[in-house]
Amino acid sequence: MTLFGVSMINHRWWLLALGACTSALGAQTRPTTFGATETRPNQLTDAERVAGWRLLFDGRTLAGWRGLGYDTVPTAHWKIVDGTIKKIASGKVPRVPDGRPLNGGDLMTVETFGDFELSWEWKVTPGANSGVKYNVSEELSQAQGGAMTPAAVAQGSIAPNHSALGFEYQMLDDDHHPDGQLPTHRAGALYDLVAPSGAKHLRPVGEWNQSRVVFRGNHGEHWLNGEKIVEFELGTARMDSALAASKYHSIPGFAERRKGHIVLQDHGDEVYFRSIKVRVL
Repeated sequence: MTLFGVSMINHRWWLLALGACTSALGAQTRPTTFGATETRPNQLTDAERVAGWRLLFDGRTLAGWRGLGYDTVPTAHWKIVDGTIKKIASGKVPRVPDGRPLNGGDLMTVETFGDFELSWEWKVTPGANSGVKYNVSEELSQAQGGAMTPAAVAQGSIAPNHSALGFEYQMLDDDHHPDGQLPTHRAGALYDLVAPSGAKHLRPVGEWNQSRVVFRGNHGEHWLNGEKIVEFELGTARMDSALAASKYHSIPGFAERRKGHIVLQDHGDEVYFRSIKVRVL
């Protein structure tokens, strides 16, 4: 019995040790869960701080942001909800006494950026469309995008516009929005210019995606959930051809390289942003 008991105990310890090793090996080889943060949302790791990253959104306030064409944030359209920036769907925006919804528009950083790397997390609701724009000139946006109204025509002026013109990282429900049928309009695209790689890994609607833009000199990259899906060079024949075939072809100065604002797009749909961080390159 004694020998048998010792044998059983040793056997038990051998099984426990084997299980521990197997668990450790599984932890090392388990694939990354795309879209999940390694730290809590809206925080930086020590390594990120050392590398020069800083938060553009702390999860609590919209300090450092304002509406394009506004002095403040159009809060009827943009809210902080559970540590995220939520774009309120246009149909749920409060209305003024005459029945019109309160004015909205894109949300932009007060600061401008030249060479930079941007990282953020996002999720969309079914059928939603939005994006993050960069290389944005507020003046160009308002001058080129202003909507002519009867009052503006009568006054000889252009009504203020609150939609940014700039390079756009497309955020989309590819499966349920019509833009998903167009390669250069799908999630991760350089909107209307460069289609994303067909091998991209887009998380399902309602789950968080992690995106990154690298913009240095004339070189640009779009990343989605750890994979580079777009790469471009301004001033090349390829980009000149793409611009000539795009909706931007008639806008003077659109592709001019500048220190520009970073912009969260108001496309009228409910979308969420968090963990927005940037570092200057």
